[in-house]
Amino acid sequence: MRKTFPLAAPNLKPARVIDSIKHEARKYLKRERRKELPEGTDYWDFDCKAGRDQESSASVHVAELNAAIDTAALEQWEGIYLEIIARPGHRTRKPPYSPAQEEAPETDGISE
Repeated sequence: MRKTFPLAAPNLKPARVIDSIKHEARKYLKRERRKELPEGTDYWDFDCKAGRDQESSASVHVAELNAAIDTAALEQWEGIYLEIIARPGHRTRKPPYSPAQEEAPETDGISE
């Protein structure tokens, strides 16, 4: 989804406009996550951008989309550009835990 949302609408309070933008973004994410995964992938990952327009948009994590929309509202932008692109992702396994990997507390060479 690549879309510019106006932050002001006639006959609507600004808070309702912000809520509708957040709702549309969440709805798109849910729709994309329901799609069938390609072979050999574990989940859908999302490349997201947000900004005043397409040229000035910056990468944001999918969990920070709502914060980006709130920031645009607080700074009273005319509109916000959102870009959400789904891509298949692969989970990486954490290395197994071993007590030897824990770091010993650092000392400054003074013994008590």
